Amino acid sequence: MISVTMSCNKILEYSEKGFVLRVRLQPNSSSCQIKGILSNENGDFLKISVCAIPEKGKANKELLTFLAKKLKTAKSNLEIVSGELDKYKKVLFKTDDNDIVEKIDALVKNLEE
Repeated sequence: MISVTMSCNKILEYSEKGFVLRVRLQPNSSSCQIKGILSNENGDFLKISVCAIPEKGKANKELLTFLAKKLKTAKSNLEIVSGELDKYKKVLFKTDDNDIVEKIDALVKNLEE
């Protein structure tokens, strides 16, 4: 059984292909960082800022690179499955490994402190 904290549960869902993380991307920022959890009428999202501009997929590419580095996983394990042209995205982690859930959970817990 996969254990997810309440905060992480809001932004992470399980699919048959792996785990899907809901992200609100803020491109053209001064730094790449996780800003917090955003709640609105569309649901809950992990708010992430990146330096790249939203042009020709540059911000999406930087998002995947940032997440892969932050969660210590291969970039090839990540795929944007929804929202390529939108600021609200769904990023698929192509794994059923509970380790990725624990890493995302740790990131969320660090934001809450």
